[in-house]
Amino acid sequence: MSVFFLGSLRPCLASTPARLSMRHTFPRGASLPTRLFSIFRPNMKANSLLSQLRPTTWKPGTFTKGYRSYMMEPPVVPQTQQISWQRLAMTAAGVAGSVVLINAALNRETRDALSIGERDYLHKSFLYTGVGLAITAVAARAMFKSGLAVRIMATNPWVVLGISLVGGIGSILGCYYTPPEKTVQKHLFWLTFNGFQAATLSPLFFFAPAILSRAALYTCGVVGAISYVGATAKNDKYLNLGAPLLAGVTVVALSSLAPLALPLGMRGLAAAEAISLYGGLAVFGAFVLYDTQRILLHARLAEQGLMKPDPINEAISLQLDMVNIFIRLVQILSMSQRRK
Repeated sequence: MSVFFLGSLRPCLASTPARLSMRHTFPRGASLPTRLFSIFRPNMKANSLLSQLRPTTWKPGTFTKGYRSYMMEPPVVPQTQQISWQRLAMTAAGVAGSVVLINAALNRETRDALSIGERDYLHKSFLYTGVGLAITAVAARAMFKSGLAVRIMATNPWVVLGISLVGGIGSILGCYYTPPEKTVQKHLFWLTFNGFQAATLSPLFFFAPAILSRAALYTCGVVGAISYVGATAKNDKYLNLGAPLLAGVTVVALSSLAPLALPLGMRGLAAAEAISLYGGLAVFGAFVLYDTQRILLHARLAEQGLMKPDPINEAISLQLDMVNIFIRLVQILSMSQRRK
């Protein structure tokens, strides 16, 4: 039952922060070049013969009645953006240093090498995770091009939240309670879960592709570093994080739903957003650590014949962790870009 509660509370966080943040991130139309053109002509009566035959005399201000003025912007010279190798090297060094620090802080006592069963089970779990994320990304892109994302954004957020919860939790329960021997039925539930994830994540394509690619790269780096720590740590070292993580994900879920249900002021909204973003990033990063060690525990139990190996269930937990980390990184990168 602990597996169910830890996994079933996480889908609700994969759609709400994205919907709350994306309504305020559409770029406004660029201002057109200002151009002023005005012509003033002196009033003349064409049907008056006397006015045409009358000798013209110069009066002050005669030529000031007709003029044209232009206001034009200077031409925009496109500048080629060059790759900043220094910045790229500093970023790579920062990521490598972070991995070393995380490994040194959380993994001081390492374990022996993984057994063949543990390594194969971990490999299958991450393989299903990668395939599930690829299916979700492709389906979300197709739904975005079909206009489904616009209809989702125009729908009542409570309706979208209810449908995503019912569909997501229902498909997760179908996967969890379907034995591994029923391969077709289990894979159908797994594909249904990926479909609901794609529907809730399709509005993310309103963001700039550069932000999405950077967030995906950072997500892979964070998950890879934390899962490496979990795989090389001593057995069952981080499995006691289940109860604190359950409390943390509950706080993050409530902070994500608070703007929809409570009349919060500006400070309250800022605090709820900070808890949802940065607190959720920390909680789901810890979930990756917990789920990695739980996969190794299940691999050892499967080797002893105490349980049946089920990599699809393990992949669903990892996929929920990565999706929630990705959503929060997208929001953080978008906020930092708007401040520039």
